[in-house]
Amino acid sequence: MRPSVAILGAGSMGGILAEGLLRAGWDPGEVIMAARRPEQAQEAERFIGVPVVLDAAQAAAGRDVVVVAVKPKDVPTLLDQVAEAVTPPQLVISLAAGVPIAVFEKALPGVAVVRSMPNTPAAVDEGMTAYCGGSQVDSAALETAASVLAAVGQTINLSEDLLDAVTAVSGTGPAYVFLLAEALTEAAIREGLPHHAAEKLVLQTVRGAGILLATSPKSAFRLRAEVTSPGGTTASAMHTLEDGGFRALVEDAVRSAASRSRELGQEAAAQDQAG
Repeated sequence: MRPSVAILGAGSMGGILAEGLLRAGWDPGEVIMAARRPEQAQEAERFIGVPVVLDAAQAAAGRDVVVVAVKPKDVPTLLDQVAEAVTPPQLVISLAAGVPIAVFEKALPGVAVVRSMPNTPAAVDEGMTAYCGGSQVDSAALETAASVLAAVGQTINLSEDLLDAVTAVSGTGPAYVFLLAEALTEAAIREGLPHHAAEKLVLQTVRGAGILLATSPKSAFRLRAEVTSPGGTTASAMHTLEDGGFRALVEDAVRSAASRSRELGQEAAAQDQAG
């Protein structure tokens, strides 16, 4: 039996999860969303096809699973709004980057809380979501959380101390790929390719390389080595990237994203204490 789900927040990730649940077999009556603005609610209801209300507490009341899908800075305010409506044995799943479980457990005593970090390929059921359970979470609650999150892709259960790194790798990762595709398309155009051809070449190359990497038993290192013939064009390109500090830039970007994730959590915790 599928759990009923309330998604608090009708932004990008909230909408992606709602659509994914419907594709995975949830009935529209088993999913409800809460939005802050009437126009946002109307748009979500029209395009997603589930009920959307303006009262987060109303949406959360009586639902098996309550998904928090608002921006990190809005979490403390939202928790104040739903504190009386969310009680055991309901399960709360947070999608808010950086916000620690402790913030939720303080606002919702006794409630099982799962913190997660999804990514945007969930829109095509190819998401990667890491999750971890709080002090009130048992194996059944973890299974329920996994079933909801798996509606939009793959999941992995990790400890909370790794979630900021997850945010920097898989949470932010699609943007790294998109930036690479953007830069490669621009470079192709500068080499004389027409825009439509450059875009098609790059998009299929990224798609094909991703599928090959995901399905091959070989590592990324091995696959790269196999297409890098000594003295060839790929070797020349790899040499340029390595000399330009490509690896160091990627490491710096991941470190920066992880640091910002920790900052978001600290800000949410400080805001919660101030409230």
